[in-house]
Order: sequence, then structure tokens, then C-alpha cells
Amino acid sequence: MAASATPSWFDEIGAQPPIEVFEMNKAFLDDTDPIKVSLGIGAFRTEEGKPWVLPVVKQAEKAIVEDPAMNFEYLPILGLESFTNAATRMLVGADSAAWQEKRAFGVQSISGTGALRIAADFLSTVVPNITKIVYISNPTWENHRLLFLLAGFNEVREYRYWDAQKRGLDLQGLVEDLHAAPERSVVILHACAHNPTVLF
Repeated sequence: MAASATPSWFDEIGAQPPIEVFEMNKAFLDDTDPIKVSLGIGAFRTEEGKPWVLPVVKQAEKAIVEDPAMNFEYLPILGLESFTNAATRMLVGADSAAWQEKRAFGVQSISGTGALRIAADFLSTVVPNITKIVYISNPTWENHRLLFLLAGFNEVREYRYWDAQKRGLDLQGLVEDLHAAPERSVVILHACAHNPTVLF
């Protein structure tokens, strides 16, 4: 008689619902239609639908590989300071009071989703007196909602963003919704190229 397998801690975990954007991408990749169009993950593509790496990215990779000063040491916890400082200065402006008074700073992350998770954890556990209410655009990706709930936020609300009739930004709705938000709520804004609407 064969011995029964040792139970795993993970035996009770069932399949979790897929994240829509990745499920859409899988469906796109599995589709054999020659004239299919991907409306999922926003990335540069060739006419053949293959990933296209910007020439400037290839130049930067080459410069990094050929720089003898570059190594594979761990970066500080907030990332490469020269990079985060340059990005923050570009975002808020070198002349801004926030930059001048050292109230603005950056954290390097591996992706937009990674950045949101870092922000959610930081806001939920470090920043005092926030409402634990976060506002996300409508539409946005469902994983944005989940990230904040998993980080300890009590409520995720939506603000109007897309106007289907005008096929553009619902600025009036956005302003009304954010004006009505409780003080010390968290608002997630896409700085550019809003995903999934691609508004700039």
C-alpha cells in the first residue's frame, strides 16, 4: 500500500480569478485570426505585432553594459538616488517649492503595478491620519483596486474619467468627484497615457 502524499499548505487554495488585462493578452496571443488587434497591454509593437524596443532603450542598454563603473551591487532601498532625484525633479519641476523644500522624493520600482503596491503599503502603514479611502479612475484595471485593499485600505471609490459620448476626458465629472472626496483621501492619477483609455 502506497503512503499518502504529505498534505501541502496550499491544498485548500483554489484557482483565483484572472486579472483582466493579462487574460485579454492571453486570448489575443491564442487567437489565430491574422487581422487581430490587441487592445490590452499598452506596448510599442511592429507592424507584425512583435514587441518593438525603442532605439533609445537599446542605446541605454549598450551604454550600461559597456560602462566599467556599472556593477550588480544592490541599490539602496529607495533605488538609484541619481535616477529618482532626476525623475522627481522632472515631474514636479526644479523650481517647485516641493522640490526646493525637500518635500518631494521618488522611489524606484520594477513596474507601474509595483509602484502602486509600494505606494499603497507606504500610505497605509506609514502616513498618519489618512482616511484609508482611495480614489481610482473609471475605468482602470481591477488589480489597482485589489492592491489598495490588500494594503489595508477600507474602501476604493471611483472618480469619473472617461466620457463615452465625447470619447475623451470627463473633466467636469473628475473635478466634481475629487472635490467631494473626504479630506486626506488618496487619489491615484495616471501622469500620462492613461491605461486603459490611452488619454494623454
